[in-house]
Amino acid sequence: MAAYYFGVYHWRRRFRSVASATGMMCLAALFRRRWSLGSTALAAALAIGATARGIRALSRVLSPPPWTIERYKYNALAARLPLGESECVLDVGCGTGRSLVGLAPHLPSSATVLGLDVFDDRVILGNAPGLARRNAAIAGLDAMPIEGDGTCLPIASGSVDTVAACRVLHDLPAASIDPALRELHRVCGTDGVIGVLELPLTPEGVDADPESYWRERVLDAGFETERLDRVDRRGRDDQYVLLIARPT
Repeated sequence: MAAYYFGVYHWRRRFRSVASATGMMCLAALFRRRWSLGSTALAAALAIGATARGIRALSRVLSPPPWTIERYKYNALAARLPLGESECVLDVGCGTGRSLVGLAPHLPSSATVLGLDVFDDRVILGNAPGLARRNAAIAGLDAMPIEGDGTCLPIASGSVDTVAACRVLHDLPAASIDPALRELHRVCGTDGVIGVLELPLTPEGVDADPESYWRERVLDAGFETERLDRVDRRGRDDQYVLLIARPT
């Protein structure tokens, strides 16, 4: 059985929450042992609150679980992209390799697969090229992780057949969205295609409908939208935005 590890998202903030809850429980135990009956009641209430907070914090640490992958969303993206015909595929924002693993079953063994990321371990614990390569290899994919900025891709112009951007563009500052999409346009071949799978979000500070926002950004970067769909998010009431576009 494949043993993936994709790291813990937002690990510093989440671990601080766990540490805070643990501290509250220790304080409650101290109150209970050393002070009066009234303080014991206060300690019990404090312990209950700390336990509830600790459970919530731990659930966030394991959301998503570092060893699992939600294949359905990558399958939805792959079903709309010509991956089987692609000689060179670029996964922008590959991180620790979730999207590489998700797309692996749909990629031909002959394809050159590039995974680009800034590999910032302040956001994902363990985020590094080696971990992305390891997870991809477990999925049977020989991927080449590249450390770089999405607004200045270290990739030759017109060299990529298919670009996948899975849940990454909304994390960029609003001012970086257009330069990043123009870079995707630059590296796409004449018959290239991009697939954008996005949360129903826009970058911080942008107040717009996500579907319209991403369509306009892609259009301004020189692409023509070929398909725009919504994909249900399992366990959530909202949906992913899935956009397929080609250079004009």
